[in-house]
Amino acid sequence: MAEEANNDIKSMSFEQALEALEKIVEDLERGDVPLDQSIKIYERGEALKKHCDLLLKSAEDKVEKIRLSREGQAVGSEPLDEA
Repeated sequence: MAEEANNDIKSMSFEQALEALEKIVEDLERGDVPLDQSIKIYERGEALKKHCDLLLKSAEDKVEKIRLSREGQAVGSEPLDEA
């Protein structure tokens, strides 16, 4: 049931998911949210966090280190972190 309610998360950009997660944190910190709703939005927050983590990991995998010649000219690239 919770997965169905969070299907929209998969289509969110990192920025959208982070903004939604920040809103959830604000709502929970205020402390005026009923317990049953707190549980639901906490679960949504967990799904948003997981989505953000996946998007960050994907971005990290694409980051490359630019190799420079002695003259400072770009001569190619290589993975930032060699696995």
